[in-house]
Amino acid sequence: MTEPPRCRGIFLLATFVRRPGTSQSSMDNPSRSERSRKAALTAALTIIARDGPGRLTLDAIARESGLSKGGLMHQFPNKEAVLKALLEQQFLHFDEFASRYRAEGGKAADQPELATQIAISRELIAQQYSVAQAMLGALAQEPGLLADARAKDAERVAEIRGEAEDADLAVLRWAAARGLALMTMLRVSPLEQPDLDRLFARLLDDRQWTGFEHRVPSDR
Repeated sequence: MTEPPRCRGIFLLATFVRRPGTSQSSMDNPSRSERSRKAALTAALTIIARDGPGRLTLDAIARESGLSKGGLMHQFPNKEAVLKALLEQQFLHFDEFASRYRAEGGKAADQPELATQIAISRELIAQQYSVAQAMLGALAQEPGLLADARAKDAERVAEIRGEAEDADLAVLRWAAARGLALMTMLRVSPLEQPDLDRLFARLLDDRQWTGFEHRVPSDR
């Protein structure tokens, strides 16, 4: 089986770069701690992408990162703590992506939160072997960590419903985009990239959905 390319998403967690003229000995404790934390998370992503989530252990992270086991456990006492930190990094990345998308024109959409969330699903596909793809397998082993992801999705769905004339149709568009992303990331999708591009463009185009919209009585 061909080894997958190095996880592109690893570079979202850039390793610490020493400032010119700053020696290792002059760095303060928070800087050393942050460098160790980033090294550990980068090593964890490398292991997940290269070897699979089943090989992610504190011993493996220590070997990959060059940190001592004790130094690693000072940052992350167990594997679940590592995965939680990675999930938080993923949330941060897509929060930043959402902010950029809105600033670059997403607010002009009739349903800006729906458009933003569809664009995020498209971004998941654009980042083949990304953090998100690697995390799918890892989180399957620690399903308790998915509670935070579900809570964030619940907030987004509530916003999508609140801005829509037809809330159910808006949620269906969101769910279709998420499904396309997940099928592609799991490599079970029969669709080629041109098909995905066309379908995402249609999901984003409010004009193509107005004929399906209907108002739901407020007392329902």
